[in-house]
Amino acid sequence: MAMKLKNVVPLGRSFDEYRLMFNLSRRDRDKRIIGVGDGPASFNAEMHAMGKTVVSVDPIYMFSAKDIKHKFDKVVDNIIEQVRNTPGDWTWSYHMSPDDLKQHRKEALTKFNTDFEQGKKDGRYQTGELPSLEFQDGTFDIALCSHLLFLYSEHYDYNFHKASVYEMLRVSEEARIFPLLDLMMNRSPYIDPLTEELERDGFIVKFKKVPYEIQRGGNVMMWIYKKQPHKKLLI
Repeated sequence: MAMKLKNVVPLGRSFDEYRLMFNLSRRDRDKRIIGVGDGPASFNAEMHAMGKTVVSVDPIYMFSAKDIKHKFDKVVDNIIEQVRNTPGDWTWSYHMSPDDLKQHRKEALTKFNTDFEQGKKDGRYQTGELPSLEFQDGTFDIALCSHLLFLYSEHYDYNFHKASVYEMLRVSEEARIFPLLDLMMNRSPYIDPLTEELERDGFIVKFKKVPYEIQRGGNVMMWIYKKQPHKKLLI
């Protein structure tokens, strides 16, 4: 057993973690990116500082930066304590220890909070949630979903996962999801049937090993994209 959570917790990851989790190349970072369920991640803030554009969507953005920090403070110690109590479930290659993990999460939150209010005015942080996104078809090039889909398989059923992935693919040319393990360290039971449906509907689904791991064995990203139509040869 790895972790018990009643609800989705507001923990955010950094730009560097997103880069590794989603195998984001320099070319990828120049594309139109939407982060779904980003929570208090610093990815948007750090990308903005580099002159890149990301739109983050999360229901928690209805709250103020101060309130989001309060929500983080309420859960972070319990999360870290659960990590300490299950040492065999975690890999300390990126984060060096539970204390280091906590420090990284606090740093991401601080960068997020510094950027949040202005970013919300700029439209970079938008209140919303899966499985319904308020964007037109094809608004983005890449949709990212970190630590929501599949991780919370006990909280959200198969139909929610299916609708959410198809919605990401409606608003974006491709979707990348990480991790594929649930909170109990098992591969989500929704992955195989969802893959079958996606492939039947003409999508290409790949599973790519990435250079980021914290859940032991959780170093694989699901990468879904649309088949490109064959170009007609000019004679």
